[in-house]
Amino acid sequence: MAVTVETLEKLERKITLSLPVATIQNEVDARLKRLARSVKMDGFRPGKVPLSVVAQRYGYSVQYEVLNDKVGEAFAQAANEAQLRVAGQPRITEKEGAPEGQMSFDAVFEVFPEVKIGDLSTAEVEKLSAEVTESAIDKTVDILRKQRRTFAQRAQDAAAEDGDRVTVDFEGKIDGEPFQGGKAEDFQFLVGEGQMLKEFEDAVRGMKSGESKTFPLAFPEDYHGKDVAGKTADFLVTIKKIEAAHLPEVNEQLAKSLGITDGTVEGLRADIKKNLEREVKFRLLARNKAAVMDALVAKAELDLPNASVQAEIARLRDAARADLKARGLKDADKADIPEDVFRPQAERRVRLGLVVAELVRANDLQAKPEQLKAHVDELAASYEKPEDVVRWYFSDRQRLAEVEAVVVENNVTDYVLSQAKVNEKAVSFDELMGQA
Repeated sequence: MAVTVETLEKLERKITLSLPVATIQNEVDARLKRLARSVKMDGFRPGKVPLSVVAQRYGYSVQYEVLNDKVGEAFAQAANEAQLRVAGQPRITEKEGAPEGQMSFDAVFEVFPEVKIGDLSTAEVEKLSAEVTESAIDKTVDILRKQRRTFAQRAQDAAAEDGDRVTVDFEGKIDGEPFQGGKAEDFQFLVGEGQMLKEFEDAVRGMKSGESKTFPLAFPEDYHGKDVAGKTADFLVTIKKIEAAHLPEVNEQLAKSLGITDGTVEGLRADIKKNLEREVKFRLLARNKAAVMDALVAKAELDLPNASVQAEIARLRDAARADLKARGLKDADKADIPEDVFRPQAERRVRLGLVVAELVRANDLQAKPEQLKAHVDELAASYEKPEDVVRWYFSDRQRLAEVEAVVVENNVTDYVLSQAKVNEKAVSFDELMGQA
């Protein structure tokens, strides 16, 4: 039968559905009979409950289920016949004045939009490039040495300096009153590495073992401890021990301790370079992909289905509540977070998803099997047993779907870069690694 689709506004559509009352009643009777064979009720043996009693108890809920199922089937069939791409769930309401023997329903819903992508050759994209320098390798070696440093107690008259590990007792008071978390004994930290607030480090730097000092400390307005944020405390700190750091030499022993097969410094630096180049590649890809997506969205024209935006807002809100819960906020799952906080991000995600899907469809940019395999191999390369990681990815459909999404995005990125006006820009290793 022909399906009449009424356009309400933009992406909103309406279909009127008709169902024979007899079809619904027959299904209700069939389900009640099946229920009567298994239902347990006081005063009756199992399977011997009269159908009239079962209908009295369960008739309303069974009829509700049948209506839901039958109307849902009718809507799916109608939408399929009209070749509609439905976004979200329809709002279904019963209509008055249906012909005798029929029930009528209005289904109001949204469809996915037509996506128009403009001329990509006029789009401008800044494409970054970066190289792993000897300086970057040197810094990484220093980090690895710091991770393996040892400490030895310094002389009694030695003053604490950057790089030293100090053991202290401290107590802080605000307006003469102690506060939670403001007192500790035998507390250790490394001077000059940002583990403590600057005023605390400045006070300790230059002190000797056995010395005490009182100093003011102003907590930042955004300090994680809300009770003290923005307030000034008076701290008494006593140095109990000062230990100097000893960093291992860059030699074969260090290389072997880091798992370098040939145990040479050259092998260590080559391994570091390979790992840094992999990280640089992924960071450049992420940054350039973001630039491509910005250019792509700017070239696209489409209306957004509100159902998709609302669903994305709900996902973002759930994620925010989960994050608050992980941070220890009480009743985080009930936190009243306004929708408007998430709307811009949700709208961008929905818009980008629709635009990317259209570009993939129109230009055959789906992930090919060999691309999936190559990407998984690359992800696995930095692990000790790459073959186990490859097997882990390919053993789970969900994990592979995540890889597939990344490969599709990479295909879209490459396609847009091949079409757009690309402005190449070289950045330093430090600049790239410092970018969020």
